[in-house]
Amino acid sequence: MTEQQARTLLDVRDLRVHFPTADGLVRSVDGLSFSLAPGRTLGIVGESGSGKSVTSQAILGLHRGTRAQVSGSISFDGVDLLGLPTRELRRLRGNEIAMIFQDPLSALHPYYTVGRQIAEAYRVHHSVGKRQALARAEEMLDLVGIPNAGRRLHEYPHQFSGGMRQRAMIAMALVNDPRLLIADEPTTALDVTVQAQILELMKKLQQEFGSAIIVITHDLGVVADIADDVLVMYAGHAVEQGAVADVFYRPQMPYTWGLLASMPRVENPRGQRLATIAGSPPSLIAPPAGCRFHPRCAYRGLVEGDACVTSAPQLATTEPGHLVRCHLEAAERARVLGNMKDGVR
Repeated sequence: MTEQQARTLLDVRDLRVHFPTADGLVRSVDGLSFSLAPGRTLGIVGESGSGKSVTSQAILGLHRGTRAQVSGSISFDGVDLLGLPTRELRRLRGNEIAMIFQDPLSALHPYYTVGRQIAEAYRVHHSVGKRQALARAEEMLDLVGIPNAGRRLHEYPHQFSGGMRQRAMIAMALVNDPRLLIADEPTTALDVTVQAQILELMKKLQQEFGSAIIVITHDLGVVADIADDVLVMYAGHAVEQGAVADVFYRPQMPYTWGLLASMPRVENPRGQRLATIAGSPPSLIAPPAGCRFHPRCAYRGLVEGDACVTSAPQLATTEPGHLVRCHLEAAERARVLGNMKDGVR
């Protein structure tokens, strides 16, 4: 790892994002901590409702002006984003920190051409004229692989295919050379071929711009392809963190085992049903006591006593750089993994 990569760009500590509702307080993110260095990619995975997108919105400051209760700290290159005045945060947003949204058709304005929207994103942070901004937009569309960029610059979002719209969103996000790029489900609703092209494009552009990237997804295949590190979230908590190789080949938490087991595999016999995790994610208004995963965990009987039900496990180091939130003893985890058919890959 280079000296640049060793320096932390984003540092999130004890982040909590709660939403008051008529039924009670929704604890969408409840004590999340992680860090990210320049040039690295972090994959955040978990089922819907685990707190992935809420975390990204907190980094961008999108909860300001809402009823959300946000606490903890989010430090970007040493600057506390939660304490930053709104005007200064807007200078960072879109310039130093950018986001690729989940649905480009909704994120792009239907009444304006794609080129105009990218040019506007550039002019907000640079004192340039329309012609220069459009030239920059054309340059970015060409960079992300959109053919005939000079012509397509003047087309509207509905005239682009799904994959081309996603490329246009990436062009808009990168137009100001951000140091942190957040991609929220960047390949949702794209076919497999286009998905592979988008992921390859993101890797190529990261090498060129040196950006740190956070990829939020429920697709573990995307994480395996693009990420250096992975953060597994469940019910607002981080339940496992580490390098992709560690988490994929030596997972330590039953929830992660379930996610990995549910992945389709080419070598599986035709017609074989995919494995599933029993039950449903818990209510974030009244999450279960103890381990939040225990009502769905098939291995809680291996823990002595009722610790899984009564005591919340802490995020602890199992090996350097690999953290897990689970009451199972290390030897018990190793035994379970060893007994799994073909291991967990």
